[in-house]
Amino acid sequence: MQTPDIRHKFDIYWRKIILLLVFLAGFQVYSYSQARFGEISKAGQDDRLFSYGFFLAGQTNYFRLKYSDAFTNLNNGQGDNIESIVPVYTPGFSLGFLSIFRIHDQLNLMFTPKIGFYEFTTDIHTFGNPGPSDAPEMRVERVLSEATMVELPILFKYKAQRFNNSRMFFTAGGSYMFRTKDQEEADIEPIVTTGRDITVDLGVGLDMYFKFFKFSPEIRFSHGLINLYRPEATDPRFRDLISEIRRKSITLYLHFQ
Repeated sequence: MQTPDIRHKFDIYWRKIILLLVFLAGFQVYSYSQARFGEISKAGQDDRLFSYGFFLAGQTNYFRLKYSDAFTNLNNGQGDNIESIVPVYTPGFSLGFLSIFRIHDQLNLMFTPKIGFYEFTTDIHTFGNPGPSDAPEMRVERVLSEATMVELPILFKYKAQRFNNSRMFFTAGGSYMFRTKDQEEADIEPIVTTGRDITVDLGVGLDMYFKFFKFSPEIRFSHGLINLYRPEATDPRFRDLISEIRRKSITLYLHFQ
């Protein structure tokens, strides 16, 4: 059975920690400079009932994998040489459009259709033949699942009071997403998932007003609600060791409005 490894867990989360620190440092520098030297900008169309824009995004993706009871039962003869199945954070990117409806100066409803290019990496750790010390040799097989997704998020955006040319905001909502390739094409991958999902999304960001446009970086966390696992098409060597798979992603959005 897989044992906890504090160093491994830190290795998984260090990218998020660095990304958050860079985001906060940039916010402090920008707020200080705008408070002292910036003229109040009217860019961003905050007073309009409808406004539009576009965004680019980079994300890190991850399978939230749950082992089956067969994995913990060492005497069932299934996957006896598999030590662990470990999802790995894998980068991707997205692009899309902003469509914003103004409910109040501090509350917007956003529809942000986008195309996302995703990769999901999983490491299969197996025991090989015994080495010179009679201890089994550990091997790692890396399998990859790729998907291009059409996503239709609907989000509420709550904004703090504007301070000169900046204001913090929070987003919350959900998204429906579907894969562009058909299921038969996806079934040739080692770990097979279905092509549709519903996610819950939470984010935090900063509106920054410039002379001719508004720039809004945002960090958003997305959690899939549907069990995507398709065991009947997954590699027989380890298909019975997994009970469910759900998507998870952390995305840095760069909005331009």
